Amino acid sequence: MNRIIKKLLSNTTSLIGLLLLLFFVVIAIFAPYIAPPLFDDPYQIVRMTWDIEPRPPGFPMADEMRVVFESLGKQVDRDKALFGTAQGGYDIFYGLIWGTRTAFRVGIITVVFSMLIGVISGSIAAYFGGWIDELLMRITDIFLSIPFLVAAMVLTTILGRGLDKVMVALIAFGWMGYARVIRGSILSTKQEIYIMAARALGVKDFRIILLHLLPNTIFPVLVQASMNIGSMVVTAAALSFLGVGAPLGYADWGQMVSFARNWIIGSPGNAGKYWYAVFFPGIFIVLFVLSWNLVGDTLRDILDPRLRGEL
Repeated sequence: MNRIIKKLLSNTTSLIGLLLLLFFVVIAIFAPYIAPPLFDDPYQIVRMTWDIEPRPPGFPMADEMRVVFESLGKQVDRDKALFGTAQGGYDIFYGLIWGTRTAFRVGIITVVFSMLIGVISGSIAAYFGGWIDELLMRITDIFLSIPFLVAAMVLTTILGRGLDKVMVALIAFGWMGYARVIRGSILSTKQEIYIMAARALGVKDFRIILLHLLPNTIFPVLVQASMNIGSMVVTAAALSFLGVGAPLGYADWGQMVSFARNWIIGSPGNAGKYWYAVFFPGIFIVLFVLSWNLVGDTLRDILDPRLRGEL
């Protein structure tokens, strides 16, 4: 573990990824102080105005909005939209700050549960083989044959709009890659002498899988998981953009991009007038995904003995 940490910190690429990731972690932790919420649900984006048209960075909160919040006993600490407002007067800055928490929640929860399902099914299939392996792998092939984004969109539509439904859909169609990776690793490891010795000593099968096989085969799965966190966030953002993800006004990066869909090309004679409406949400998504990909790519180089020149 010390070697892995040292490699991560000494590699320029991974260091950039770690710094970007630390940047988002700090935002997620201190979100209540960076963008104090004005609603009981902090993920409800603050509206600076009732205007449909986006407003540029530095746009002040409309007087009527301030009166509304003060009548509700809410103290307004910010009087300007630092990144401007999106369609409907939603504060882009607030949506991005609290959307960082949404991104971490969606990415980590979906990847953890997808990995858990994939590791369990792949380990059982590889270790026991025979009809169990055939059955589990054919089920995996069936799920793999379904386009991921289309399947997630259909299932989310059936379950109803909401990020919890999005996460269920992403988990339901996101576990197959982990199953294949862990199956391949266990198939090449289960014939090792220490595994055969454990069997000869009468160690139970599931104990062998849990204590002997998984600790020595789980690293490729962890690398894949670290890189898939960004992919899950992008997919969830895409579903929100298509209108089947986060509910209206919820702090989600995909929702923020969706607010800009009618304003991307600007206005007649002024093509870049509303650049901020799509730029800020887009750059947050790009940097978040990039951070996980850089860290995951370096982990792969560190943990793969072939890339280290040890095989």
